[in-house]
Amino acid sequence: MRANVLDLNGNAAKNIELPIQFDEEYRPDIIRRAFMAVRTSKRQAYGSKKGAGMRQSAKLSRRRRDFKGAYGKGISRVPRKTLTRRGTQFYWIGANSPNTVGGMRSHPPKAEKIWLEEINIKERRKAIRSALAATMNKEIVMQRGHKIKNIFPFIIDSKIENINKTKDVINFLEKVGLHEEIKRTNEVKIRSGAGKKRGRKYKGKRGILFILSKYNCNLAKSARNIEGCDVAAVNNINAEILAPGGNSSRLCIWSETAIEKLAKERLFL
Repeated sequence: MRANVLDLNGNAAKNIELPIQFDEEYRPDIIRRAFMAVRTSKRQAYGSKKGAGMRQSAKLSRRRRDFKGAYGKGISRVPRKTLTRRGTQFYWIGANSPNTVGGMRSHPPKAEKIWLEEINIKERRKAIRSALAATMNKEIVMQRGHKIKNIFPFIIDSKIENINKTKDVINFLEKVGLHEEIKRTNEVKIRSGAGKKRGRKYKGKRGILFILSKYNCNLAKSARNIEGCDVAAVNNINAEILAPGGNSSRLCIWSETAIEKLAKERLFL
């Protein structure tokens, strides 16, 4: 599979052969599995404290001749703790059980529950290769709602990694026909419901992903200022980055050196 390498003006400079990673079959089911493996690995365990709601003595006998018993009182068998007594007469109040004040929850979340969904190494690599191949398929990329003109795919000269101003990055994106994509990701929606009060008032859209040979470059700082855009090094990409939500594939802009590094180091094979 061959593709054109564009200069910073959006013109075809040369034609290169893409690495074999882009020849993988598109498998959305495997991509979804790899995505869930990444997402669940980030999930933090949570649950109720051990012994919560059970920190008081609520033992009450129902036997006939026990001194501190409830036999013959005509009361339910709810666990009770003693508050006061006068002689052999006791005043109890329900405790411990889920239907009492301060009692434990019926089925609380367990901190020991394992959320992680594991995936085999070969399967994970196959999922990444499949997602990489999907980034070169215009129809699959447009299924996510990305606005693409005639130019596709986007493999750019290595000089793109040296752009150090956000306005220069925006000018470049407009030259290659992605001004509608920028406009699409700039539309931020206000979330409905109580989530507005919890630090997530606005909902954005996933936009362009810049895949570079290294993360410590000028473009990594200037491109991430654009709403919806992300930057990643080619050796650090995964299914979550390439296919957010586990669905289809993201619009990617590759640097030529990232393609060369992918082939030279035989990544994800």
